[in-house]
Amino acid sequence: MSYQFLSIDRRGPVEYVTLNRPDVRNAFNEHVIAELTAWATGAHRDASLRVVVFAGAGKVFSAGADAAWMAKMAGYSEADNVRDARAGAEMFLAINTVPAIVIGRIHGAALGGGSGLAAVCDIVVADDAAIFGFTETKLGILPAMISPYVTQKIGASAARELFLTGMRFDAVKAKTIGLVHEVVPLASLDDSVTKYVNEALSASPTAVARAKALIPRVLGRPPADVMDLTAEAIAAQRVSPEGQEGLNAFLQKRSPKWVVAK
Repeated sequence: MSYQFLSIDRRGPVEYVTLNRPDVRNAFNEHVIAELTAWATGAHRDASLRVVVFAGAGKVFSAGADAAWMAKMAGYSEADNVRDARAGAEMFLAINTVPAIVIGRIHGAALGGGSGLAAVCDIVVADDAAIFGFTETKLGILPAMISPYVTQKIGASAARELFLTGMRFDAVKAKTIGLVHEVVPLASLDDSVTKYVNEALSASPTAVARAKALIPRVLGRPPADVMDLTAEAIAAQRVSPEGQEGLNAFLQKRSPKWVVAK
């Protein structure tokens, strides 16, 4: 599939997805949302896809919502707004549940929906000058569509501070609250992303997909309530082909077959 606002670079099991509207700081509109949703739908069906890297073209990762799109929304009815917002919510859900490992490469700024996109990445690497912000309340609106994913990442206390004030914050604070996993100078950003890509390619694809699906099922629940769920999950993986391959490779002191040779 060809895209107007996304640049796709596939390298074996790794796909690099770049927001490609640098003239408007990679801002979201209904067309970007539709393309990201279409991409994520395809990613769910792609068994060979193991790692995704999200990036932004130009000077920033994403400045959030497109001003022209927001001007159009000002004339929407409430029903129009519900349809529009649901499309965005479906996009974030589709990206959040991609079975592959999703890495965010954040530079410059990730504001509003840009910070939301960071929240649905499994791993986020940011340049040390990057700025983040859930800035919606500054515009009289809410960070509603991204709220389930952001609150899972940063918790209720940080969400209260940052959602309610709409304040911008730096990459160090983003790492402190759990939105970002590594902060590096811009010149080292690609090396750090490559490190995580290589780590991801050393993990069993089916184990990754099942572990990723397991996290929201156990999150916030008492251990006793999920005991059967976790036991069944590990048992199913142990007897799976990759589970057997991984155990045999460990015992035989060799690399498992899913490890990509460098």
